[in-house]
Amino acid sequence: MAVYTDVSAEDLTRFLSDYDIGELLSYKGIAEGVENSNFLVHTGAGNFILTLYEKRVAEQDLPFFLALMEHLAARGITCPQPVKNRQGGMLGRIAGRPAAIVTFLEGMWHRRPNAAHCAGVGEALARLHLAGADFAMKRPNALSVENWRPLFEHAGARGDSVRPGLCNEIVTELDMLERAWPRGLPQGVIHADLFPDNVFFLGDHLSGLIDFYFACTDTLAYDVAICLNAWCFEPDHAFNVTKGRALLSGYGKMRALSADERAALPMLARGAAMRFLLTRLVDWLAVPEGAMVRPKDPLEYHRKLRFHQSVQSAADYGI
Repeated sequence: MAVYTDVSAEDLTRFLSDYDIGELLSYKGIAEGVENSNFLVHTGAGNFILTLYEKRVAEQDLPFFLALMEHLAARGITCPQPVKNRQGGMLGRIAGRPAAIVTFLEGMWHRRPNAAHCAGVGEALARLHLAGADFAMKRPNALSVENWRPLFEHAGARGDSVRPGLCNEIVTELDMLERAWPRGLPQGVIHADLFPDNVFFLGDHLSGLIDFYFACTDTLAYDVAICLNAWCFEPDHAFNVTKGRALLSGYGKMRALSADERAALPMLARGAAMRFLLTRLVDWLAVPEGAMVRPKDPLEYHRKLRFHQSVQSAADYGI
């Protein structure tokens, strides 16, 4: 979450007048993440999240994201629900951006998740995959393997300003990933961005999942690999196999990985590290002037990628 586009109280009041959620009492920007502009909005009916969609979120994809949240909630996944306006629509416009109001989830995210949190998120991810199995809409992953080289080319030689020699390392890894990327594994709806700041807890109990704006149709085990990257490394970038074992065990309680998926996990984890290295690199080099946003360090994922390059099998992740 972040704020790229400011919203005036007058514009927000006019926007909310089309909803049955009471009058505006207060609002404030949420300054985390790198994708959309987000505001915590307090009205006479309670707290809500206002999201203005920008950057990599294409307007034509918004019906997929919003319908998916409704679908998952109907199948027992606790996630934000789009609030419909008086005309029954879920989308509007404010400050020149497409925008939606969604319900507010109670809870907090953990900056230092433990093994129990990892087990909880593994189980929640499997539940999401199962709940999405009958979701009729499809959306290709706009940030999958075939999109990584164009993303790198967008950053260009400036990558070496972040770390000398980084560009050559990325090209070598991309060459390998494009040749060896696993194909033919089970597919379905994936979250594709289930980082700790997108998972809320009340105490140690997982209370909900948020931020579905990278969700798409892709390889289910790739979503697991993303979570291994996001949840199971320590601040010194060492992989914590206890957390990895907990996450994979939690996932396996609900949906067992096949032998092919387990075999592919090291390559999928390398790809997941490359995806976030590249998007963070582009964001690091192109944060708009004056944006209320804290870009994330791309070199964190360079270090994770180097770990995955040394992995021999899924056993190294705790299976």
